[in-house]
Amino acid sequence: MSRPPRISNSLSWEKSTIYFVTFCVTNRMHVLANHRAWNICRATFARLDQWTILSALAMPDHVHVLISPLADRDASISGFAKWFKRWFNEAFWNCRPSVSDGRQRTWQWQEGCFDRLLRSDESLSEKWEYIRQNPVRAGLVTGPDEWPYQYQFPISLFLN
Repeated sequence: MSRPPRISNSLSWEKSTIYFVTFCVTNRMHVLANHRAWNICRATFARLDQWTILSALAMPDHVHVLISPLADRDASISGFAKWFKRWFNEAFWNCRPSVSDGRQRTWQWQEGCFDRLLRSDESLSEKWEYIRQNPVRAGLVTGPDEWPYQYQFPISLFLN
């Protein structure tokens, strides 16, 4: 079954284009909430030169990001997802995805990603606070500032 066509960006031109994207691990395996995986996430974000990573948070089995395209308002989320996963996997497995090094892969990303264009009436700071509360709701920490696997770009630069 193919994906439905992407709905075009209908935000007014003065509004920033911001997506809420989630990448999940197949079978929800807990492999991402550790320093090694988080450092690889951060390094991968730095390589995605067509996007600004406004904020990101890694949970044990998924990663949330708030992103904005740098130049093209209709930039491809599937392209973003493809490169994020490819570069993350290269660093995590320390090899190219097409080259087998004999090691068995113990986990993989779910196909695609979940993405949503933030509407003009949605608050970016409220969406980030919702994401930050994820580890608290999961019982991993008592307060969002205790969670070490999060990053926030100065969101005020993107508020209209």
